[in-house]
Amino acid sequence: MTVFAVRLYIFKIMKNTILETNFATLKLLKRGKVRDIYDLDDQLLMVATDRLSAFDVVMPDPIPDKGKVLTQISLFWFGIMETLIPNHVIASDPKNFPSVCQPYAEQLRDRSMLVKKATPLPIECVVRGYISGSGWNDYQSFGSVCGIKLPKGLAESERLPEPIFTPSTKADMGHHDINIDAEAAIQLIGKNRFESVKSLSIQIYQKGAEFAAKKGIIIADTKFEFGLIGNDLILIDEILTPDSSRFWPKASYRAGGPQKSFDKQYVRDYLISINYNKKPPGPSLPENVIAHTRNKYLEAFNQLTAPDHAI
Repeated sequence: MTVFAVRLYIFKIMKNTILETNFATLKLLKRGKVRDIYDLDDQLLMVATDRLSAFDVVMPDPIPDKGKVLTQISLFWFGIMETLIPNHVIASDPKNFPSVCQPYAEQLRDRSMLVKKATPLPIECVVRGYISGSGWNDYQSFGSVCGIKLPKGLAESERLPEPIFTPSTKADMGHHDINIDAEAAIQLIGKNRFESVKSLSIQIYQKGAEFAAKKGIIIADTKFEFGLIGNDLILIDEILTPDSSRFWPKASYRAGGPQKSFDKQYVRDYLISINYNKKPPGPSLPENVIAHTRNKYLEAFNQLTAPDHAI
């Protein structure tokens, strides 16, 4: 594409982009890295914006349609995983939201969910099917991840003999999650709850990974969040998206180094190329980086959900 063509393309797709929501008549509960959450008394309204964070810093430029992709992928998976565990979704079509949401229906379309209020568990439930990212770093240093001893001689991005459950803490925005072992996780949530979320996390990952593999996508690792309604465990937040998981193209996969991906790796690579110090504020992103990253998110969604869905 010429520079002019890229700019025209960016101008067209930016028109419906949302960096931040400001719904004056609704009570803003929390603004996270990507989601704006509103308190509707006994329910929550979760809105996925087009914000992108890299190295735990929110970039100043949104990625058009990113929030829609994340929401639609999550809804897709929530439906598939209902046989394993209930989730927090009440409705995803704004016409089924409470009347106080109707003035914002156009902004909410395709990027929001009305959800049950749950008490989140204080851990991230991480499952790894391949050795990559922080897991690879820990393996190089200790030969293990979160206290789980792994076979010697693994290469970066190699498939593990079986998926492993490697929980982490939940860090505030701007800070990194910290990998913890089973004993530390049990201290936070109790042994019975730990065993439940460990088993469920691995089952969800395996079912998702098998489905995605048929669509040409490797889900290398992922993280889940669980919440409690009373004493009942449910799946919350997002599930098996390019933001919460590593999606690799199956066709180009080769163990032995970093992999191509369907997520924000293109942004990370750009930031590394300009020697970004990984501290706020984030730098503005070039138009070609924005366009390419948007296309990777859309490619992940369309490849995963075809032929039934498309954005």
